[in-house]
Amino acid sequence: MTAPRPGAGRWLLALHSSSESLGVGLQRLGSSQPERLEHFPLGRSLSNRLFECLESVLPASAWPDLGRLAVATGPGGFTGTRLTVVLARTLAQQLDLPLDGVSSFLLVARRRITGPEPPGPGPFWLMQELPRRGVVAGLYRLDPTQPGGVAELEAPRLHRAVEDLADFPVGNAQALLPEDVRQLLAISEAIAAGGRAAPWQPVLPLYPTSPVEVLPC
Repeated sequence: MTAPRPGAGRWLLALHSSSESLGVGLQRLGSSQPERLEHFPLGRSLSNRLFECLESVLPASAWPDLGRLAVATGPGGFTGTRLTVVLARTLAQQLDLPLDGVSSFLLVARRRITGPEPPGPGPFWLMQELPRRGVVAGLYRLDPTQPGGVAELEAPRLHRAVEDLADFPVGNAQALLPEDVRQLLAISEAIAAGGRAAPWQPVLPLYPTSPVEVLPC
């Protein structure tokens, strides 16, 4: 990709590493269509190749042309999620940019709602099973008043078992890249269009299962 020319438009950059892969998306602010959607199946090599992959989408020389950032905050692997969140926070601080942090489960929820077989209007759970630990689940619902048209009623957290969830439909929260990066770009663009503040300081990785063992309630 040719680096954006100064004054040619501001860019929205999205990062997602809450699975075994890195997703990177690039879109002009004010547009509804991504210019680049990339998927890098890096696994454990994410820490060594993050900058290489990012620069293949947007060279560092063009980073001053960024106008907004978005990052998936998890839940996901401790190292992978942390790396992209820290990078996004650093870029937002150094370039004085707004930063939208969105849970990876919310991106799956929007993909389901906008997909060919959307869930009903009521709440629904998205969950991932963790062997010998329980399930990580978040609660979602169609809500046209929210950016992207979906509300996160309960952020993802650890539960002892799926039977402990309130009686709503349950779906799989499996990430799908680069499609979930498309959802991240759309939600960030909607937040920008709504004029909502997006400071970088509150954007932190979401760790329902922390390195410190805490039993679920």
